[in-house]
This record gives sequence, C-alpha cells and structure tokens, in this order.
Amino acid sequence: MAVQNLKLFGMKAEQGRWILVVTGLLINVCLGSIYAFSVFRKPLEALWGISSSQSGYPFMVFLAVFAIAMPFAGSLVARWGPKKTTMLGGLLVGTGWIAASFSPDITVLTILYGVIGGAGVGIVYGCPIAVVAKWFPQKSGLAIGLTVMGFGISALVIAPLMKAMIDHPDIGILPTFLYSGIAFLVVLMLLAQLLSFPPAEWTPPGVKTASAVTELIPSLNLSRREMLKTRSFYALWATYTIGCLAGLMAIGIASPAGTEVAKLDGATAALAVSLFAVFNGLGRPLFGAITDKLGPKHTAMVSFTMILGASLLLFFFGQGNAMLYLFAFCVLWMCLGGWLALAPTATGIFFGKLHYAQNYGLVFTAYGTGAILGTLLSGSVKDLTGSYLHAFAIVSGLAVLGMLIAAIGLNPVKTGQAR
Repeated sequence: MAVQNLKLFGMKAEQGRWILVVTGLLINVCLGSIYAFSVFRKPLEALWGISSSQSGYPFMVFLAVFAIAMPFAGSLVARWGPKKTTMLGGLLVGTGWIAASFSPDITVLTILYGVIGGAGVGIVYGCPIAVVAKWFPQKSGLAIGLTVMGFGISALVIAPLMKAMIDHPDIGILPTFLYSGIAFLVVLMLLAQLLSFPPAEWTPPGVKTASAVTELIPSLNLSRREMLKTRSFYALWATYTIGCLAGLMAIGIASPAGTEVAKLDGATAALAVSLFAVFNGLGRPLFGAITDKLGPKHTAMVSFTMILGASLLLFFFGQGNAMLYLFAFCVLWMCLGGWLALAPTATGIFFGKLHYAQNYGLVFTAYGTGAILGTLLSGSVKDLTGSYLHAFAIVSGLAVLGMLIAAIGLNPVKTGQAR
C-alpha cells in the first residue's frame, strides 16, 4: 500500500517518502489550531463573565486529553495502521469543534472542545510521526521536525482567520468553532488516505539490504514495558515536561500577555501570535537537525539555556516592554517546537523504531502534564498577583532543574540496562 500511494505521484519510494513529510505537515496544520486558542480567551471572558483561569480550562483540558489519548493511539496505529487511525481521530477533531459551537457556558465548552477535540488530536498526532520515523530510519530528526512543523506554524494562518471570524458581526465567537470544525474534518479525512508504512523489504537510499539498516542504526528496540525499566525514559519524560510547561504556558497566554503586559492593542497581539507561530514552526526542523548532530542530551541543554534566559528577561524587564515581550515569546515558542522534534527523535534513538508508536505515545504524556501545570501556573499567578510575569520566575528555576536532569539522565540505553 505504501508503494502504491507513492506511485500516485509518479515517484520512486525514496523520493516519494518526502510527500509523506508534506502530508504530515498539512495534517499538523489542522491539529495545531489549538495554539491559536489564546485569541478566544478574552472574547470568552467577555461573553460569559469568567476569570482568566476559567478561560484557560478548554486549552488545558484539550492538551491534557491530547496527551492521554496518545498512548492508546499508539496501540491503534500498530493494530489498524496510520490511515484508519487518522480517520478516526479526524472524525473526533471535527466533531469536537462543531459541537463546541453549541456550548452555553465554559464548562460545556471545555468538555466538548477539550475532551472530544483533544482526544481526536491525540489519536491523529502520532500517526504521521510514526510513518515518517519508519520511512526515515537514519537521522530522522530533520524529517520528524519538518512533519511536526505544521503544528507550530498553524497559528500563523489560523490565529488571524479565527480572530477575523470572531470579530465579524455576522459570525462571532461560537460559530467560529463550527466553521473551523467542518474545515478540519474534511481536510483530515482526505489527507489520511495518503498515510502508510513502508513495506518490510524497503530500504532507505544507499542501503542495499534491510538487514543493513539494523547494522547502521544500532537499537535495542525496546517494548513499552522494557522502556519503563530504563532511567533514560524518566529523564526524557521529566525534561520533556519542563520544556512543554514553559512553551505551552507562553502559548496559552500569548494574546492576553501581549495586551496586559506589553501593552499592545488586541489586533497587534493577535498578529504577534502569528509571529510566534513562525518561530514555533521553525524550532521543530531546527532542533530536529541539531538533535541529529549533537544528540538529545546536548540539544536539551541548549533548549533549557534559552528558556532560562528568556524567562529571566521577562520577569525582570518585561512590564511594558513590547520588544522584549516579542523576543522572549519567540524564544519560548521556538523551544517548545524544538521539544516536539527533540523528544520523538530521542525516543527512536534511545528505544528503537520497532515499537515506536507505542513508546512515543507514552513519552508524549509529558506534553499533557506540561500543559496542565503551565496553564494552572499562569492562570493562578495572574489571579493572585494581577500579572503573568511572576510565573516566569518559577519557569527559570524549572529550566535549571531541566539542565541537571538532562546532564545526568539523558543517555542512550546500554545493552543489558533494560531487564
């Protein structure tokens, strides 16, 4: 099936596999619309008279369910294949957005959008990553980074479109969910038809036999249970959580922080989200390529150094400083994008590609943990202190902790370590 899909483009498998990267990128553009959610927060607060913390609940629950669904999705991919799994997830994504348009309050919106939509994204998200990881068994960081780049750059297009629909007198905030859901449903169903794994006898360019792949890419190919017995898994999970906490917090508060901290007007703050999305998207292939070159440990150290610097600058000098706000949030969004390429690449390096979908599904629960902690942290700090800036002092300390964990624990699994 994989070869047949690629023949539709008149290409050989080694050339056509890049079509799968583009397909994955486009799928992620649809899934990444969650990163534009900050443009909904102020209008929702005005519509229902809710607090800053409450307006963040759909975002928090969406990302949490997204992460929780990933381990189950890994098993579905192994059983059904990426095409059928993506179709199921795409149906849930569209249903969640469409149903959310009928919400009477923030609680119902959180359930319909956060739970149903989040589950759909969790099911779809790992499919193109697993496909690309198997089509690019060597130095897969760049290919995976380009695939997930769509999730990061999504807000570049989606945020202004959704902002325009929300502000349009004939549309408004709730119908924006409806129209978005219909579009995502159609696109995801179509793109799902292209996803498939390479045949067992396929080998990458420059490799003569399938057995040579194993020789070039030494791997223990650990099962999920075996992976859980290694220190490398817990170090990867902890560092991934910290990296996601900082980035997802910055994503969740990007628009309100722009108006309240940097003193930008609403339209400029929405445009800033698009700028941040560019850096979030670019961070994925950039950090993927760096991981191919330096390895997971040193790439993680680079990321945490950048998070530490950006957070300290915001905490001490961020109030009323629009340029610093733009610079620091670009860095934080880029680092989050970096982790979404670094972690899946590290999963393949540390634990092998044989059980990749199941293993990365479990590693990805760190993303949901970071989403919950980051959203609760930013919302609580804002409600208690009246400013988002104090949350970045805590993030600075966590970045230092991340450096220590990476230095000690982000090491390849040695033969015999997993029992």
